[in-house]
Amino acid sequence: MGGDFHTNYREETLISRLESSRQSAWGRQLMQLGDCADELAQRLALKLVDSKLIETTSQRDVEEQLAGALGELLQAEDFDIQYAIAPLRNLVQRPNRISLYVTAFVIERLINHPKVVDVYGTDEEIYNVVNQEVGRLIR
Repeated sequence: MGGDFHTNYREETLISRLESSRQSAWGRQLMQLGDCADELAQRLALKLVDSKLIETTSQRDVEEQLAGALGELLQAEDFDIQYAIAPLRNLVQRPNRISLYVTAFVIERLINHPKVVDVYGTDEEIYNVVNQEVGRLIR
């Protein structure tokens, strides 16, 4: 005869608190992103071009595309965000989801923009540049 299975209340409480904390931090990041999305797009475009990770004929178009991607991120459902960042999820140990989303956008969609000549560097190099700028504005 099988025994009864009893859940561990302390373990469940701890897991619940960790999940709540993670969701709360994500919500704060999205609120901060909403406040500085245009500035972040401008900084990202400048940094990516100056670092020679993106070659473009119009930095302004790159800014507009990045601003659009950040706007999409603010409106996206969690499933859509997870789907977009899935190929890059294991790129670094403790990734920032905003940085992963922007990196995926640069690698997968911005590369096909008519004003972008080419995207150089590895996925990790692009992520590091993006994450550095995101970290300056969003905590």
